[in-house]
Amino acid sequence: MTREPRSGRLGLLAAALVVAQRDFRAVLWSRSFVAFLLGPLFMLFVTALASGIGQKVEQSASHPVLGIALSPAETKAFMSSANRLGEQLDDAVPVTVDLSAARARTTRPADLLRENQAIANAVLTGSLAEPVLTGPDELLQDWRGPVALLAAEAAGDGPKGYPAVALGHTGVVGKPDNRVGRLRTAQAGQTVLFLLTMLLAGMVLSNLVEEKANKIIEVLAAAVPMDAVFLGKLFAMLAISFVGVAVWGSAICAILLSGGRSLGELTTPAVGWPMFLALGTAYFAMAYLLLGSVFLTIGSMASTVREVQTLSMPVTMLQLLVFFFASFAMATPHALIEQAAAILPFSSPYAMLARAAQEPDLGQHALALLGQGLCVALFVRVGAGLFRRRVMKSGPVRGRKWRASSSAAR
Repeated sequence: MTREPRSGRLGLLAAALVVAQRDFRAVLWSRSFVAFLLGPLFMLFVTALASGIGQKVEQSASHPVLGIALSPAETKAFMSSANRLGEQLDDAVPVTVDLSAARARTTRPADLLRENQAIANAVLTGSLAEPVLTGPDELLQDWRGPVALLAAEAAGDGPKGYPAVALGHTGVVGKPDNRVGRLRTAQAGQTVLFLLTMLLAGMVLSNLVEEKANKIIEVLAAAVPMDAVFLGKLFAMLAISFVGVAVWGSAICAILLSGGRSLGELTTPAVGWPMFLALGTAYFAMAYLLLGSVFLTIGSMASTVREVQTLSMPVTMLQLLVFFFASFAMATPHALIEQAAAILPFSSPYAMLARAAQEPDLGQHALALLGQGLCVALFVRVGAGLFRRRVMKSGPVRGRKWRASSSAAR
């Protein structure tokens, strides 16, 4: 006795997984996605380059320069001492420039400084035995001691060696207040979450509008449940977003590490960095799915790219207001406005991520993620129902059939 093959569609999750795999592969290997990845990377490179140049210019402009106008031999000895001691005394030793050649044109220090004011902020004349420092009063007070030390060292009257000084730490007196620092960490987390969500959620719209124009969405709807199509597309775009975040995050980490910066400059969140990053990933997924489900509904109702842009603009503006609302509520933990931000679906990821930076309790995050997941399922069901009724014209028609049969009976 042979068993007949069982007919019927795939289950919701199985069908959603099939759609997700198809969309993920199609988008991942497309040239448009590669260009989408390279755009922010190019902006990061330009921003890092501009920041490095600006920092170099700022450092150069913020450090006043001392012009050395001694005899050529004494100028060389003085600048050698300044370079050698500058490694130990840091900013206490002024930046020096050789003006010994200009000494032959004028002997008055004021005239010498006036002629070279674009190069030096103060000038050192005279000799190593009797140095004369000319410049603004604030520089004279700051440089009087270092110039005397450097002159003595250059003349050979200073100590021959500078011993390393050991430091004795007595510990921290009192417990530092981390509230302000954790607020800044929470604000940074919210900002990164918002930017990534808004930057990546638009891919859902473009993908759905393109498939509607090519009639692909109708083929998918005929093969699998519409809810599975929406859910699969959301999962595929979420996976693509994680690829983009991984690429951009690696580039940002490389830039920060090359510049000597790290997460250590931010105050450690209350739950610790590993858990904070894990919760940030989870809340990014939920924020993306929530906003993506709305964008999917908008894209399913629009027939052209212009309609998509028109309909999505109010959603984008509302999401911006949601971000501001969550940021404002962050400053008053457990107040009514902060609790409302944690409960409302679209602001909940931002508010809960801010809580992770300020409070060590982890139980509340499990409840929040569960509630956000239920809202995603609800939005997907509503969006798929609207698409069936208004686009596919396959909604329930019981009312129309009943009215038609009543009319015929009469």
